Amino acid sequence: MQIEVLKSKLHCVRVTEANLNYMGSITIDEDLMDAVGLIAGERVFIVNNNNGERFDTYVIKGERGSGCICLNGAAARKVQVGDIVIIMSYAIMDYEEAKNFTPMVVFPDSNTNKIL
Repeated sequence: MQIEVLKSKLHCVRVTEANLNYMGSITIDEDLMDAVGLIAGERVFIVNNNNGERFDTYVIKGERGSGCICLNGAAARKVQVGDIVIIMSYAIMDYEEAKNFTPMVVFPDSNTNKIL
């Protein structure tokens, strides 16, 4: 049996930009991507702690060290700059493997999005 489990989580990062006029996606600081094992093009699920919105999109690499969390395209309507979001990705794996799997979870500084 295969199941879907949490793989990566950026807990409580601050939205730094919302760009309605860009094709859909979320731009994430490459340092943050590396910290939780996200790659460009990977599907992510986003929860907005400020308004309860839940949606999914895909990752684009942002400038390393910038703290960038930018929602692009239609997703830009689901956030405002300054909102706190949780970004998660999931992996499909064998049930036995999943029992021993530990997700990569990072709690960056919610003001700067820097890894503490």
